[in-house]
Amino acid sequence: MPDRDQTPAVRLTDVLFRWPGPAGFTLDCPAFEVARGERVLLLGESGSGKSTLLSLICGIIVADRGRVLVGGEDLGKRGAAARDRLRAEQIGVIFQQFNLLPYASVADNICLPLRFAPERRKRAGDAGAQVTALCAALGLPPGVETAPAGRFSVGQQQRIAVARALIGSPPLIVADEPTSSLDAAAQDGFLTLLFDQLRATGSSLLMVSHDARLAAQFDRTVQLADIVTTGRTAA
Repeated sequence: MPDRDQTPAVRLTDVLFRWPGPAGFTLDCPAFEVARGERVLLLGESGSGKSTLLSLICGIIVADRGRVLVGGEDLGKRGAAARDRLRAEQIGVIFQQFNLLPYASVADNICLPLRFAPERRKRAGDAGAQVTALCAALGLPPGVETAPAGRFSVGQQQRIAVARALIGSPPLIVADEPTSSLDAAAQDGFLTLLFDQLRATGSSLLMVSHDARLAAQFDRTVQLADIVTTGRTAA
C-alpha cells in the first residue's frame, strides 16, 4: 500500500468530459495534481472550464475517460452515493456565493457538513468547541454562534463559509472565487486567515480565480489553459 501521506490530494490523468446537447462542449485534461498540504491557485476566465473541472474533482460529475483521484480514491469507480460520501468526508467547499442558510444559526451552518460525514464528525470531536474556536480564529465576534447567519455582513458570511469548509479538518479545501466580492486589502486579510487555518489542519487548497494578483500568496499558480483544453461538442 502507498504511504497515504505521500498520496496527492488530487490527481487527474487523461481526463475527458463531454457536456451533451447542442450547446455542449468537451473538457480535456491530460494531467493535473495537487500535493498534500499544497496551496494551488488555478487562474482562468469565465467560461474557461473552471466550474467543470471543480465538479469533476468534487465528484459531482464523472469523467467519460481517464481517472480523477481524490486522496488516492478513484471517483470513477464509485457510484453517485459513494461519491457524495467521499465529498462530504474529504472535501471542504467554499462557494462563491457562500450558500449559507440565512435563518439557521451560524453554528448550525458550520456544522452542516458533519451531518453527512461520520468520520469527519469524529475528527471534529466536540463540534461546539470547534465551532467556537474556528469563529474566534477567523475573527468573528464573540457569541456569533447562536445568531442567524443572514444577519451578518458579506465579509463575515464569507468567514462563516470558511469555518464550515474547515470543520472536521477535511484533507482538501476547494474554493470557487471566494474573494471576488472583496477589495484588495480585504482579500489579503481573508487569505491570511484562511492560510493560518490550513497550516493548523494540514489541508490542501485548490482555489480558482480570475485575479492574478493573488498569485504571490500561493505555493503554485496554474493557468487553466495550460492544463485544460475545451471545445464545442461535435454535432
